[in-house]
Amino acid sequence: MVGMRRSLMTVVVAAVIAPMALAGCGDKQKAAAAATPAASAGASSAPSAESATVPITLSVTPASGKTDVPTSAEVGFQVSGAKVTSVTLTDSKGKAVSGALRDDGSSWVPGKTLKTKETYAASVVATSDRGLTKTVRTSFTTMGAPAHRTGTGLYLFDDHTYGVAMPVVAEFNPGIKKADRAAVQKRMFVRTDPPQPGVWSWTSSGTQAYYRAPEYWQPGTRLTVRIAVGGLATGGGRYGDRDRSAVAKIGRKLEMNVDNATKKMTVLQDGQVVKTMPVSLGRPSKPSVSGTMVIMDKQTQTVFDTTDTAGSAGYRVNIQYAQRLTWSGQFVHSAPWSVGAQGHRNVSHGCVNVSPSNAVWLFNRSLIGDPVVVKGTGTKLAYGDGWTPWNVSWDEFVKGSALPVPHLAEVITP
Repeated sequence: MVGMRRSLMTVVVAAVIAPMALAGCGDKQKAAAAATPAASAGASSAPSAESATVPITLSVTPASGKTDVPTSAEVGFQVSGAKVTSVTLTDSKGKAVSGALRDDGSSWVPGKTLKTKETYAASVVATSDRGLTKTVRTSFTTMGAPAHRTGTGLYLFDDHTYGVAMPVVAEFNPGIKKADRAAVQKRMFVRTDPPQPGVWSWTSSGTQAYYRAPEYWQPGTRLTVRIAVGGLATGGGRYGDRDRSAVAKIGRKLEMNVDNATKKMTVLQDGQVVKTMPVSLGRPSKPSVSGTMVIMDKQTQTVFDTTDTAGSAGYRVNIQYAQRLTWSGQFVHSAPWSVGAQGHRNVSHGCVNVSPSNAVWLFNRSLIGDPVVVKGTGTKLAYGDGWTPWNVSWDEFVKGSALPVPHLAEVITP
């Protein structure tokens, strides 16, 4: 999705994310996330005086006097003979609302969700190549608080540094149906600095959408994100609960490659091997999955408990230096009990077992968003079991977009 102009994305609200529930290897888990993006852009300048004889046509929405307008409303316009050069929006107290034009010039997007039951006045100025202007004004009143909402989340924290495989992950509860995804996706904005191509892609349930580039992010990339769905109709009589935003950074490039054939993990930083270590993967009855995963969470100490799902066959054990790879319960973690098997045979419940010293070494160097690639286990990673957008090709990934995807060279955000 091509985002808005650069001016749209001065993000000021911090991201908040709910802690992830931990479970033992192979234990099914559901994700619950909450975060925040909100984009603000500089307020537009005051409109010019309308020329008496201007060959310009300009119409504006919402129509003047319209009521029950969603609080996600954009100031839309159709113009010929000129270009829109100024949009101002003020509330009933005369306070200006910041915002910015979309790249295609079809509308002006407020930098934050509008207030409920509030009357707003908009003024749109179009200017021709000869410097002639036309101004159209409108006013409208927003709807009250909706009875039903779609919960939203963003797996990104303000001012945090992530690994190069960190996707932008937006979450919706309940999931967004296919018919409603395009409208929601149009309000999901990402800017990368330096600019890199990128596209949104939905999971089949519509509960999550991932944003990624064709390749891992460049080290040092700055991600500016706004999921601007507060007050937006999301289908089924529901409206988005709030805008969510974050500004984050991508760190150095660290990759962990695990090969079942050798029972070893190879760690690379910036393309150079920095360490190899023996591992033990899932036993034949509980195999590890093969695929490209991403570190989702890190805990110095936790408890794996499968007794609630596996009954008498379950277990409860204290775990140190655990790094989550999937929602279904696969981790990289310290396993002192399997040191003798590491490098030789698979004895875990699906996790990547490493020695205590190697677990500490990895934990101290890894970031959430670092890629972990496991191969040779014979069991494939299921899409959506964790942050899995890198586990499919770029061509396959873009098929999940609800909007037409421009040619790769044109997909520069925003």
